Amino acid sequence: MSEYGVFDDINEAIDAAYEAQKTLIRKHTTADRDAFIARIKEKFLAIIDEETIKEFNETGYGRLDQKLIKNRESIATNPDTSSLTTRVFSSSDGITIEYCAPYGLVGALTPVTNGIATVANNAMTMIAAGNSIVFNCHPAAKLAGAMAVSLVNEAVIDLGGPPNLATMVRIPDTKTLDVIMQSPKVKLLIGTGSEVMVKLLMSSNKKVIAAGPGNPPTIIDETADIKRAAALLYENVPFENNMLCVLEKEAFVVDDVFDEFINEMTRLGSRLLTPEEVEKLVPASLVQNAEGGWGANKAMVGKDANVVLKNAGVEPSPGDLRLAICIVDHKHPFVEAEQMMPIFPIVKCKDFEQAMDWAVEAEHGFRHTAGVWTRDLARATEFGRRIDCTALAHNGPTVATAGVGGAGDGSATIATSTGEGFTNPASFTRVRRFSMANGGGYII
Repeated sequence: MSEYGVFDDINEAIDAAYEAQKTLIRKHTTADRDAFIARIKEKFLAIIDEETIKEFNETGYGRLDQKLIKNRESIATNPDTSSLTTRVFSSSDGITIEYCAPYGLVGALTPVTNGIATVANNAMTMIAAGNSIVFNCHPAAKLAGAMAVSLVNEAVIDLGGPPNLATMVRIPDTKTLDVIMQSPKVKLLIGTGSEVMVKLLMSSNKKVIAAGPGNPPTIIDETADIKRAAALLYENVPFENNMLCVLEKEAFVVDDVFDEFINEMTRLGSRLLTPEEVEKLVPASLVQNAEGGWGANKAMVGKDANVVLKNAGVEPSPGDLRLAICIVDHKHPFVEAEQMMPIFPIVKCKDFEQAMDWAVEAEHGFRHTAGVWTRDLARATEFGRRIDCTALAHNGPTVATAGVGGAGDGSATIATSTGEGFTNPASFTRVRRFSMANGGGYII
């Protein structure tokens, strides 16, 4: 495959994408943009399995069988220009129309956990919005990123579109990111990652759309369907070894149904860790920052459960262990950390009120995602008000908020830090108005 859009120099990558966006707007219609997106999907889906295997080998993150599903589905369902809506104001004074207009060139910082999907989805989303995009891919996923950038451009060129609507630097690092952030040609920045990443992008004094950290809690009360809750959590929590930001990271279970829930989770195949095993796991799987907060040991993020256990000196389970669970208190490091590995901490709560208090505390005010299992709608409503998250799942896994088992759709960028929520092409546009004054256009 030719390397379209991959440059040795970051400034060349910026300049090329900047010029490509001008051509896109001046010479191509929204119908052309939709055709480009359809062709991008076609080309990706033709080779996605083999390229996903390469991504998995490059990064070592997640589970290959589930990464195949994630990459295929996220690319196939990416939206086109249909999300770009207009508003019309009309009266005898005339007609005013509001349009979704492009920003121009967008700079993007992508995570190692989604090497192909984020680049492909962001590129299609920007093309739909009328933008071009220059990527600073995670260094550990730069080969997957280069493949995705090249394929996007190849698809656009196939249909007579401009090359370099998506570009990247071949060897990305913090210096190349700084060039993107400071370039006057880059009008908007997007990124996915930690609070440190969000603050870094904000320091550019540009418009930023950022998907910050999450630590989604879920509550299970005494009225919940325990068998269904356990079955869906066992199925979804370990998806891609819990790397997805919207997946549950800890559960708060009311005392009356606690034992039933634990028994059901183990019956389904989860391994209940002993307190001694949990004690070994903490220093091997988590790290503590200078302020005393806990985070994931990056070497263990996205690893299989048996790999995490073996690394901590804990005897692995026979076969393919999908999920390990542990009973801990609400202040435990596994509850506080967004660990992104298939170790699921479960906290016993005396009642729903205590579960809410502890869940809100564990979410850390990230306003990302949470879940609640209850037949009492008033309780679900109250928790929704208290937790104040971008996405709240009721009687379903938190991925339901992204259209998996629930209504709606997903997004490559869930902008929690900057408030846009589940983004689509319209999220990356600015509003422009055209007014026909003095009664112009108003024919009634």
